[in-house]
Amino acid sequence: MSAVQLQQIRKTFAGTEVLKSIGISVTDREFMVFVGPSGCGKSTLLRTIAGLERSDSGQVLIGDEDVTELEPSQRGVAMVFQSYALYPHMSVYENIAFGLRMIKLPEAQIKERVQRAAQILQIEQLLERKPRALSGGQRQRVAIGRSIVREPKVFLFDEPLSNLDAALRVQMRLELIKLHKQLNATMIYVTHDQTEAMTMADRIVVLNNGKVEQIGSPLELYRTPRNRFVAGFIGSPKMNFLPVKVQRADAEGLTIGLPGGAPITLPFSAAGVTAGDALTLGIRPEHLSETVVNDVQGKLSGTVMVVEHLGGETLLHVSLEGGAVIQVKGSGESTTTDGQAVDAGFALRHVHLFRDNGEAVERLLTVPQTAATA
Repeated sequence: MSAVQLQQIRKTFAGTEVLKSIGISVTDREFMVFVGPSGCGKSTLLRTIAGLERSDSGQVLIGDEDVTELEPSQRGVAMVFQSYALYPHMSVYENIAFGLRMIKLPEAQIKERVQRAAQILQIEQLLERKPRALSGGQRQRVAIGRSIVREPKVFLFDEPLSNLDAALRVQMRLELIKLHKQLNATMIYVTHDQTEAMTMADRIVVLNNGKVEQIGSPLELYRTPRNRFVAGFIGSPKMNFLPVKVQRADAEGLTIGLPGGAPITLPFSAAGVTAGDALTLGIRPEHLSETVVNDVQGKLSGTVMVVEHLGGETLLHVSLEGGAVIQVKGSGESTTTDGQAVDAGFALRHVHLFRDNGEAVERLLTVPQTAATA
């Protein structure tokens, strides 16, 4: 078993609490991603699992063993860093074999493990080269190979793709996904890039300011964010947010005024909400259509400020009445131009509401059949 449990992990640097009683359970053979903005504590948390940082309190369990007080070499983990950290005077073979020689493994076993790792990573033809003769992607494969040969219980990755160009990052993401399936191992991956998190993870941990905001599958976080921070962090382009006022709160839902004054009744619980309350409405750019079509139940009217043609899609920056600006993701064939008036339509199932404290308003299980819109 290579499950990982973090129990009430706390860490303070120079009087600043960077990890605030964090509890996370990573199941055996899961690919879990820690994601969040710079400074949120994700790398510190990963280093705590590895034993490179000691928590002020709490426990780290790997399998059924409490490893909190164990040295990194005794924890059965292997870590791949942002920097490749390869020895420039050694060949690829020697770089991968170095850790095994340090523990005095027999040479025949070292050769077998290195060859197997090289085959998995498709770098067999590079084993005699020095790091200076490798591309960035090849160097990262060597760094991963150095971890594979140790046959750890858990693989830890600290932003390993951040030094690569955009095209190579996409390729290496796919390689890591395949590697996870091939090795059938527990992997914990740290990134600030939510696209990496969404494409690679079985589950994502969203961290912010030293605490866990939400844990769930990529689609759970995308479809049902627990709060405004998660809603804004997950998804690209980010979710549109608009300040709205509650006009009526009853069993039918919440009636709010859209920018421009048009009222609409949304399928959200009225518990704890009263008329006059200020809320934030959230809607993703991809859930807004350039025109009002049959399946939409509301609209946001405005004027196009900027059109970004991105090939397969078009991103419209639309100014609404009152000065708010939203993004609308349209077709790559869009003919919309700057200065054009648009009615961006949306379906009620795609709308989110958030309270002043950022928490999501609970959605009703049944959606009203009609929405009062002007």
